[in-house]
Amino acid sequence: MTKNAGVFVSAAALFAVTAAVPLMRAQPGGASARVTGRAAGQSMVPRPIAQSATQGAESVPAYHSAPPKGPLPATLAASGFADPLTKKAYAVAAKLKPVLYQMPCYCRCDRAAGHTSLLSCYTDLHGSECEICKKEVFYTYEQRRKGKTAKQIRAGIIRGEWEKVELGKYAPPLTSGGGVKN
Repeated sequence: MTKNAGVFVSAAALFAVTAAVPLMRAQPGGASARVTGRAAGQSMVPRPIAQSATQGAESVPAYHSAPPKGPLPATLAASGFADPLTKKAYAVAAKLKPVLYQMPCYCRCDRAAGHTSLLSCYTDLHGSECEICKKEVFYTYEQRRKGKTAKQIRAGIIRGEWEKVELGKYAPPLTSGGGVKN
C-alpha cells in the first residue's frame, strides 16, 4: 500500500466513525440533547423534495406541505435567551408554530441536523445561532401580518425574499455611555 492510499483509508475510517456518532448540541442549563427532528419532538416523516424554478436543480429544503394534523413540539422559551434579537425570534416562533412547520429553512439544517422544517430550528438552540433562521422567522412574521397564507409565505421564502429582512429593526438600538443617551 502506498503512503497516499494509507492516508485515504485513514480518512475514510475517521469519516465512518464520526458519521456514526450522533450530533449533539448543548441545551439551556447545560444538558445535551440530540438535534435530530425526532429528539426535537418532530416526527421523521419523509416528504418529497420540491424543486424551485428559480434555483435550477437546487432542491428546496425540507418542509411540510400541509398544516400539522396533531400537536406540535414546543419551541424553546424566549426567556431563556439574553440576546434581545434571539429572544424576539423565539417569541415569534412560539406564536407561529403551525406556519413555521410548513416553511423550509435555507441554512440547510435539514441536511446537517435532520430538521424537517423551519419550526425545528426553534425547538432546539439552532435558531439562536443562525442568521438565516432568524431572517426566515421574521419574514414569516411580516408576511403573516399582511394576511398571507402559509403557501404564499413558503413561495416567498423559496424565491429568497427572506434575504431582504433587516434584522436590525428587531433588535434595540445600541446606546453609548452604558445606556445613557447624550
